[in-house]
Amino acid sequence: MMRKSMLVGLIGSNITNSLSPVLHEDAFATAGIAGHYHLMDVNRLKGRQLETLLAAARTAGFAAVNITQPFKEAVIPLLDEVSAGAQQVGAVNTVVIDPSSRLIGHNTDRSGFRRAFEETLGRDAAAGKPVLLLGAGGAGRAVAFALMDVGVERLMIYDTEQARAAALCADLIVKSGITHGAFVADPKSAARTAAGIVNATPIGMLGHAGMPIDDALVRSEQWVADVVYTPLETQFVARARAKGCRAMTGGAMCVHQAADAFQLFTGLVPDVRRMRRVFDEACAGRDAALAAMA
Repeated sequence: MMRKSMLVGLIGSNITNSLSPVLHEDAFATAGIAGHYHLMDVNRLKGRQLETLLAAARTAGFAAVNITQPFKEAVIPLLDEVSAGAQQVGAVNTVVIDPSSRLIGHNTDRSGFRRAFEETLGRDAAAGKPVLLLGAGGAGRAVAFALMDVGVERLMIYDTEQARAAALCADLIVKSGITHGAFVADPKSAARTAAGIVNATPIGMLGHAGMPIDDALVRSEQWVADVVYTPLETQFVARARAKGCRAMTGGAMCVHQAADAFQLFTGLVPDVRRMRRVFDEACAGRDAALAAMA
C-alpha cells in the first residue's frame, strides 16, 4: 500500500543549496503524497556524525535518506543490506528504511549519470574512446561504472589520492571483468589522448572554488562533463564551452538520480520531464540569488 505521507532527507556536507527538496517535494505532491525532504548538513549540525544522523532518521520514522559527499563510501558498513548494484560500485547514495527499520543501500548515481550522458552528449561520445575521469571518491566510482556501461575504450582515472584511484581501477577489473581501466599519476598525458574529461570531484562547487584540471589541458574537440550543479555552470564547464567544447553540467545527472531515488522511495515512476522543468526553474532562481550575494 502506498504511503499517504512520507519523510525523507539528505545527509552530507555543504548541502544548504541542494535542490533535492524542491525536486522530491514536487514529485510527492504530484503523486498525491504529503512528503517532506529534510536536509541534514554536518557543517551546520555541529558534533553530529553520519552514524548518529542515520540512527536519528530511523528513530524519527524516515522512509529513506539520500547520502552525498563525503559519506557515500563510509555509509556502507552502517547498513543492514546493500543492493548488488551498489556493491559493485562500492558506494551508496540512497538508503531506504524498510518497515522493519532495516537500512538498505542503493546507488542511483550510476544510472543517473549514464542516462544524463546519453541524453546530453550521446553514447557515441564515449563508446570506443578514451576518457579521463577526475576523482575516485563516491561520485567518481559511480561515474566510472556508468562510463563502462556506455562502452569507453579506455578509462583513465586521476585522483590526488593515488591509492584511491588505484583501488577503483582494481574494483573495475574484479567486479566487471574490465581490463581497460588505468589510474594515472598525472592527468596531463591522459588529457592529451582523451576524447572527453569528467569532473567527479567537489572542485567547482560553491565552497570548493577552482578548476579540477589545468584549463590549458582542455581542447576544443573534447567534450566535458561535471557532476557539480551548485553552481550549474561551473568554472570548468564555462571555460570548456568558451573553447568550443560540448559540455554536460551536473543538472541532468541530478534529475535522473533523483528520479531513480524517488522510485525507490515510493515504488512510483515520476515524470522526469516535469522534474527537469522544476529543476531548471529552481536552479535559475538559486543561482541568480547566489550571484546577487557574491
